[in-house]
Amino acid sequence: MSDELLIRVLKGVMLVGIGLILLGVYLHNSAHMAPLGVKGILLSAGCVAVGMILSLPTKMYLTLVLMKRESERSSSS
Repeated sequence: MSDELLIRVLKGVMLVGIGLILLGVYLHNSAHMAPLGVKGILLSAGCVAVGMILSLPTKMYLTLVLMKRESERSSSS
């Protein structure tokens, strides 16, 4: 997998993770979840947890890949 494709995939995974975090916050603050009780809380917490799992490690790996690429560009110049 080329670096460009890897970066695009990682950015996509990061955006999906951020979207899940926002969805979890919305569900937690929504009045529609009140009838679900504890199940609603678990659903919103699950969305936030999966979003965090997807977004945080992806950001770290993406930063390392971009730093490596920048280092290679500066050493070749």
